[in-house]
Amino acid sequence: MPAVSPALPGTFDVVVIGAGVIGCAIARRFALEGARVAVIEKADDILDGASKANSAILHTGFDAPVGSLEQACVAAGYAEYEEIHAKLNLPLIRCGALVIAWTEAEAALLPELIAQAEANGVTDVEPLTEAETRKLEPGLGAGLQAAFRVPREYLVDPWSAPLAYLAQAIANGAELLRGAEVTGGQLDGDWTLQTTRGPVTGRIVVNAAGLYGDVLDERLLGKKDFTIRPRKGQFIVYDKPAASLASHILLPVPNKVTKGIVVCRTAFGNLLVGPTAEEQDDRETAALVPETLEALRRRGEEILPGLKAEEVTALYAGLRPATEAKDYRITAHDAQRMITVGGIRSTGLSSALGTARHVFRLAEAMGHATQPPVDPVWPEVPAISAFARRDWQQPGNGGIVCHCESVTRREILAALDGPLKAQTLAGLKRRTRVTMGRCQGFYCSAELARLTEGAAGAADARP
Repeated sequence: MPAVSPALPGTFDVVVIGAGVIGCAIARRFALEGARVAVIEKADDILDGASKANSAILHTGFDAPVGSLEQACVAAGYAEYEEIHAKLNLPLIRCGALVIAWTEAEAALLPELIAQAEANGVTDVEPLTEAETRKLEPGLGAGLQAAFRVPREYLVDPWSAPLAYLAQAIANGAELLRGAEVTGGQLDGDWTLQTTRGPVTGRIVVNAAGLYGDVLDERLLGKKDFTIRPRKGQFIVYDKPAASLASHILLPVPNKVTKGIVVCRTAFGNLLVGPTAEEQDDRETAALVPETLEALRRRGEEILPGLKAEEVTALYAGLRPATEAKDYRITAHDAQRMITVGGIRSTGLSSALGTARHVFRLAEAMGHATQPPVDPVWPEVPAISAFARRDWQQPGNGGIVCHCESVTRREILAALDGPLKAQTLAGLKRRTRVTMGRCQGFYCSAELARLTEGAAGAADARP
């Protein structure tokens, strides 16, 4: 039989499987440490799994289990995001959060939560009476008992961050293969991974496959240490005028299963309510359920009664890769030269940079050693946050195509070009905000069809 052409030529130091926020951050870390990195993604574009739907909060980790791996990764990831966000042109909206008790039973738990936050190194939390809480947020509903403020909980852009991480990885030598599912692999000194686009060879493999992390472990290792139990979260997004109803992130008292229903502004100028927490077996479909959404809307209106007068712009749902245990499931399989990064639930966006550093240390313990570049490249991603200067405010932008979200022709064409160009309409939305507004693409679809015709080309990305 003729030899099968490799999907990516040569042998990589590290092959990362999965281009969600965790995989993108891991690729960035290894590239900045001088490794030759390949990223393999089975979808046609990045961020197409669990990472596409989240509440976009940069968490301090105040409520993480004390001493847990999750808490350590969140704290490290938070610190690194604060350090690097400006260099990558990423937003950081410093609003703070209120953890609100709506019942006497919840109020009784607040001192324990404050002690937990302090044990986790978040020592600037502020206990608040009912009156003090209402002074900060006058629009809160009836039944409020007490609260505490976590001043360093912030809002971020959920899509530009992983895009920036992978863009920096590629600018520093990493390569991306999209539309390539890993179907198996053999370890014979180095790994040869079989993908639907041909083989890829690497010395160390990192499983960052999210919702399919356990499946991939079985394919490559013949066993798994955890089972993914997809947890669906449904969200309601209100039109932009609703954002004036709350200046803080409004958090409930968390329970053993979930952080609960959050009400907060978004980096795009809307107001969000969600997520729910619903266990299911399906790893692909996050169906919207009218009855659940109605209950979610009622809960949002109980928290902020002013929402009753506001219009809903969008409804969406996502799946979180929960497992049977609460903590992260990160394991170094030293003999197999593979690292599994599983069970990264709702805190993945916050922890990604810290998780990447943890994975790099595990690889070093396996014997991985490279020389970091002397002068690494720091690319800037386009600013799409409502809190930044946008392209429509600058000359020569070609005019606005998506009027709901003020997306210009220049922004769209730029997103359809380069090593990380959008491969799908959803990918284009995540790079520009196009079709995200109140008309959901009704008015701009025809022009988008013209601009994107024939634009999906090859799925490989190389520096």
